[in-house]
Amino acid sequence: MTEIRDIEVVVFDVLGTLVDESRGLRAAIREAAPACDAAAADDLLTVWQQHCELEQRRIRQGLRAYVNTETIDAEAARRVAGRAGLSDPATIARLATAGRRLPPWPDSVAGLERLAQRFPLVGLSNADRTALLHLNAHAGLRWHQALSAEAVQAYKPAPEVYRLAVDAAGCPPERVLMVATHAWDLRGAQAVGMRTAYVERPVGDPPTSADAFDWRFDELDGLVSSLTRGQVASG
Repeated sequence: MTEIRDIEVVVFDVLGTLVDESRGLRAAIREAAPACDAAAADDLLTVWQQHCELEQRRIRQGLRAYVNTETIDAEAARRVAGRAGLSDPATIARLATAGRRLPPWPDSVAGLERLAQRFPLVGLSNADRTALLHLNAHAGLRWHQALSAEAVQAYKPAPEVYRLAVDAAGCPPERVLMVATHAWDLRGAQAVGMRTAYVERPVGDPPTSADAFDWRFDELDGLVSSLTRGQVASG
């Protein structure tokens, strides 16, 4: 067992880990293009996600100058609009801000409320500052501090994003726990010395046999219960 005093601050990924990004974006696409059936909406969702993943990767590789997610989401919305035959500027503009209106997973709000009574909680997201502000309000996510990767003009898993959280925590990285449903995100946190906890979600990037994260949980409640009891069993 690891004593809870070893963890001083808990940092959470937001997109995918605490909010259902795919469901929220799919709903926004269906709202913008109500004639689309479920299969067509899924295809348009793939167009959106692939564009965002590609552009963030190009920025990390130095192939594109940094732009925030507001810019990339607007590009994705225009791509989706082109595929769906949408031309109304107001409809496309609303679609571009879909990332501000993502629904939380059923256990996210209560889980954060419980943890906030014991630990300083930090949200760490690739979402730009404005999107993160509105998303936190829409989903009802409780933080003591919410940090956007926009502050260092980079995207996770770039190390400077995780150092942003460690600096805010004000303690050694081994006393900061990073929680995510994306293995790639946890690998990035691990690389700067943070402790890591994988929480399974229906979407995400599961660990491989080569990953050695500190803990793994089938659900957020398992993590919350372990932390609030004062002990965390190794995963």
